[in-house]
Amino acid sequence: MFPFRDRVEAGRMLATTLQEYANRDDVVVLAVPRGGVPIGFEVAKALHAPLDVFVVRKLGLPGQEELAMGAIASGGVRVLNRDLLRALRIPEEVVDQITQEEQRELERREREYRDERSPIDVRGKTVILVDDGLATGSSMRVAVLALKQKGPAQVVVAVPVAPADTCAELQSVADKVVCAVTPQPFLGVGQWYEDFSQTSDEEVRELLRRAATFPAHRAA
Repeated sequence: MFPFRDRVEAGRMLATTLQEYANRDDVVVLAVPRGGVPIGFEVAKALHAPLDVFVVRKLGLPGQEELAMGAIASGGVRVLNRDLLRALRIPEEVVDQITQEEQRELERREREYRDERSPIDVRGKTVILVDDGLATGSSMRVAVLALKQKGPAQVVVAVPVAPADTCAELQSVADKVVCAVTPQPFLGVGQWYEDFSQTSDEEVRELLRRAATFPAHRAA
């Protein structure tokens, strides 16, 4: 019934599909918190690559917060849906106000997760961007667009489970998309994990602390 017992097992399985990136000094693994971090930890450990988080915060429309008019991401990156903003005539100052609010939350999370460690510089690197699964892929699409503004050589999206059509659609923005399992019908990410309990902030901090001791991280 379940392809994966938990995120640890899913991360180890995903890592077996990414062996072409092992032992390369130009490869970095970025995990989307929180659920992507246990996946990213196992991938980074198997590939002997450094691990960091890539925090993405949605910019919700005023009064319809579930609808995204854009997003911000680690490193001061902002992506906006200009067509939507024009169509709905959202003033620039409203966008800036919501951006500032989400930026404060993003920075709080980054401080909490990293324990004063500096973000990894991804310029010129092959970045493997991981999460615990995809449904529509909208958040991952924004993450890829934001990440590309930071100048990586290549962005590889890698997830344990996702619908085949979502994986195909992401190929229009990512350089490569690796989806280990593409079940039909899909039914949602959590359906494919025996244990899909929420990853805590403390777990994220602990995994990043442990990842900082990886040999590749010290060399960097």
